[in-house]
Amino acid sequence: MGFPPAAYQPRPGSVIDVDRGFYDRLATGERELLDEFVVPIRSGRAWEVPAGHLCRLITTPEGPQVGDLNVWNRHNPRERMWAARTRQIQSAHVTRYDRLWSTLPYLRPMLTITNDTLESYGVDADGGRVHDLLGSRCDPYVNRILSDEDFDFHCHSNLVRAVLPYGLTEFDVHDVLNVFQLTGLNDEDKYFMKASPARPGDFFEFFAEIDLLVALSTCPAGDLSIPLWGPDARDPLEVCRPIAVEIHRPADGLLDGWQSPESPPYRGLHGIALP
Repeated sequence: MGFPPAAYQPRPGSVIDVDRGFYDRLATGERELLDEFVVPIRSGRAWEVPAGHLCRLITTPEGPQVGDLNVWNRHNPRERMWAARTRQIQSAHVTRYDRLWSTLPYLRPMLTITNDTLESYGVDADGGRVHDLLGSRCDPYVNRILSDEDFDFHCHSNLVRAVLPYGLTEFDVHDVLNVFQLTGLNDEDKYFMKASPARPGDFFEFFAEIDLLVALSTCPAGDLSIPLWGPDARDPLEVCRPIAVEIHRPADGLLDGWQSPESPPYRGLHGIALP
């Protein structure tokens, strides 16, 4: 017995259709390294990725580590990644050729994934997949509920600190893409997390479709091999590792014919009658 078809069915030639040949050329073509840095354990950092550039997140030689990613329009933070709509248009776990979409009223691709060394992981025996949009970031508020303790270095707090230099606040931090994280829904339809399958040198890379502000938290749970909550919980500091980041500019000519996507041309009246 097959599954029902996806609800969101794009018309041929829509912005949902991806020119795979173009993104394959970006993934394999020549490029110039513009910047590189490391996000330390249990911390966060924000940085800019100009439209037409590539950003690569790499697990370091120290081993696997989960990262919580937020994305905004660099010039308008009201336009930011919309996890729920991305789940509907793309999937609950993303990989190469998938896109992260922005909030209403903008609704356009913010970035396109060009490379993912964990793509071959697929679906495991428990239904787990990598790079999920199912769960949100860990935060000190739910931690207080679950453990009755305060902890200041959850992903939410790391992201809050990361975006402060850009004039953003806690209210701008939003639902995340959990990079390198292995998750799924169990037989009770509840969210589960497993140890990340990432290994030294694995990476996740995307192409900026618009000027982006990106923020990443190195999760305080590390590779998720030790539970943060529940009867087996203990401090997972020993499995916390940094994540390296690189920014690249594609070689001249690789972007020929490309332009930043525009928002849908809806007039925005919402049925409101004008005088």
